[in-house]
Amino acid sequence: MVNQANIIDIPENNLKWCSVSLSEVMGTNNRLGASVFKIEAKNAREQLLNSKYNKSLKPLSGVASFAQEVFYPNRFKRIYIDKSKDSIEFFLPSQLNEIYPKASKYISGLTNTNFEQLKPKYNTILMTRSGTIGNCTYVSKTLEGKIFSDDVIRIQMRDDTDSGYIYAFLKTDIGQLLITTNNYGSVVSHIEPKHLESILIPNPPEKLKKEIHDLVVKSYTLRDESNDLIDEAEKLLIEELKLPPIEDFKPKYFDTESEIRNYGVSLSSLNNRFDGSYHVPLVDCICDHLRTNSADIKLLGDAMLSNRIILAGVFKRTYVEKNEGVPFLGGKDIMQLSPNVEKFLSKKVHDKLIKKSLEVKENMILITDRGTIGKVMIVPKHFEGWAVSQNVIKLECSSNEIAGYIYAFLNSKYGEILLQRETYGSVVNMIDDKNIARIPIPLLKNQKIQKQINNLVLEANQKRYEAYILEQQAIKMVNDKVIYNS
Repeated sequence: MVNQANIIDIPENNLKWCSVSLSEVMGTNNRLGASVFKIEAKNAREQLLNSKYNKSLKPLSGVASFAQEVFYPNRFKRIYIDKSKDSIEFFLPSQLNEIYPKASKYISGLTNTNFEQLKPKYNTILMTRSGTIGNCTYVSKTLEGKIFSDDVIRIQMRDDTDSGYIYAFLKTDIGQLLITTNNYGSVVSHIEPKHLESILIPNPPEKLKKEIHDLVVKSYTLRDESNDLIDEAEKLLIEELKLPPIEDFKPKYFDTESEIRNYGVSLSSLNNRFDGSYHVPLVDCICDHLRTNSADIKLLGDAMLSNRIILAGVFKRTYVEKNEGVPFLGGKDIMQLSPNVEKFLSKKVHDKLIKKSLEVKENMILITDRGTIGKVMIVPKHFEGWAVSQNVIKLECSSNEIAGYIYAFLNSKYGEILLQRETYGSVVNMIDDKNIARIPIPLLKNQKIQKQINNLVLEANQKRYEAYILEQQAIKMVNDKVIYNS
């Protein structure tokens, strides 16, 4: 006799669906929303059970696991201070995947915490445990010793050559599903080290794991090398322009006796801007110094420097599935080498807009134009053809002979100050294409040095593309030879 209660009618249309047991509902505090349960997560676990290495599944952490140590530091009260010789750089979890994160906050050495415990070690994996959970990165030279908060989990492997393999596995779609859901497919909003004990990962032969690990290590070595080249370019720029540290500039104030910073502004220099932040004396100091130590100063909108400065308008977006649209990046995504793209614009609906003002090309310069103003990125080759949101200004330089140099200046602290000077808005900070066009760019007296700076940046950008390709190869090997190899 057939038990009618167990018969489930399968929908004939293309809806995503799954059955959920009463125990699963109770395990999620009686939540009934469909978004709580992911059929993809159930399918992911089923796929691993049917894979070639299903008998070798090992937990990520815990007893007889891949990881030797999984922890996050104790919480502590942070004493934030301004940047100084005694301040300590403090990095946020949201910067974990940035290719070259720069500290936006600084804490005092008097902060009551174990600073050494906060510093990640080389060849470990870092993972965000709250907010946007499950973001992972591999610790190479760039992040080694950087101070991150307790919101980042540190994962140290028992075998060093497992680090790259586990990193690549966690970057796959299935790896991400395992992190962000529990065994029932329920979506989790917070990760603790104990949660990683339930993540089972195939343990293929050592030779295969080492191949994948080596690809990841080489990818991150190229990223480190690219960052070194960016540093070298900035050092040459600063030396040639004889730029002192920012704190060494001595702005002139109107009344030096007052405890409040105050200054006068002539009518001729107002530029129709009546906000005090536009006329800060520090900007005048920097501009005066640039005029004295450069061959010439051109505004960024000058045809010698740029062909177009593109500010896309606000539009109603039509998103489609991954394989049917154009990757759509936001302001945070552009700072990452391999962003986890979740949104794809419809080619059919947005084709004209994409080609006109959203599509980016290699060596374009991207500048965030609202919220956190002035984050700058030069477009790597693999971004070409992708769409970038209207919250990011696209700068199409006049040629590749100047693009790297412009990026080097805008990416420096001095360029950042000149960009942020243009900020306007009372609730949400903003800049627009006209503001960008007014940014002064110093041209060097020594053209050979200027060309060298330009070439260093373009070489760095090429290394970043090569690093991306290697990481994608590692992820593809995990998918093809481990997860879907049955």
